[in-house]
Amino acid sequence: MKRHITVGLVQHACSTNLAQNLSATIHGIEEAASNGAQLVVLPELHCSHYFCQTVEASNFDLAESIPGPTTAVFAKLAKQLKVVIIASLFERRTAGIYHNTAAVIDTDGDIAGIYRKMHIPDDPGYYEKYYFTPGDLGFNPIPTSIGKIGVLICWDQWYPEAARIMALGGAELLVIPTAIGWDQNDTDTEKQRQLDAWITIQRAHAIANGLPIAVCNRTGFELDPSGLTSGINFWGTSFIAGPQGEILTQCSSDKTITQAATTDLEQNEQVRRHWPYFRDRRIDAYQDILLRNRD
Repeated sequence: MKRHITVGLVQHACSTNLAQNLSATIHGIEEAASNGAQLVVLPELHCSHYFCQTVEASNFDLAESIPGPTTAVFAKLAKQLKVVIIASLFERRTAGIYHNTAAVIDTDGDIAGIYRKMHIPDDPGYYEKYYFTPGDLGFNPIPTSIGKIGVLICWDQWYPEAARIMALGGAELLVIPTAIGWDQNDTDTEKQRQLDAWITIQRAHAIANGLPIAVCNRTGFELDPSGLTSGINFWGTSFIAGPQGEILTQCSSDKTITQAATTDLEQNEQVRRHWPYFRDRRIDAYQDILLRNRD
């Protein structure tokens, strides 16, 4: 039996023009659906510019509730196009508590579930700890009409524990909205090393867990309003890989683009039979993984 799922990636640039961002996202979703996509993945925080380059209290005004106005737009679109949409939003949970959250909207327009980003970075140009409370929902796959989706967000993508727990919970596909790019001052060699590492770690998640992965990044240059850094050139390069890490489709680094690829979720079973990592795990010997460090 085959369970072919076509996944669409909507890679686009974002700006301070919220209406323009939303229009670009909607256009991308419609294009992906017209190309046969059943699942559409959007970049991280696609509704606005990447505001985390600076620490500015007024940026909290960009946050909204879930459900809220943006999920209402995507719910209508998901129902109309019969697609599942992964929307990455700045969630206002209550006064003073905000999250970096992905809403999974099913084909009937209902919110099937949400995932709140668990690992929150704090680096020059990525001051996310100022804005986001760490997620409190754990690593739990979200059941949808097309399968169980394990959602992670950006910085989560570097942690093998996150991907593994999603897989152990029954995820059939990993989906990662992301916003990552280069420092303009880095050398071309360093930029290539960073990009290669980013692709490699995520392909490794697919291999180690025997399931496909879909990663959607934003693209374009965004200036640092504070002038303290030279801004971020988001490197795009969104991709879909199969359960053996094979690249099924990959976007360019610098273009707004919608691409789709098809994967067979039943292949997960076949791959795991031949590469039985789950069978051979030594769960009796992994206690030290819970330590901060081991002397």
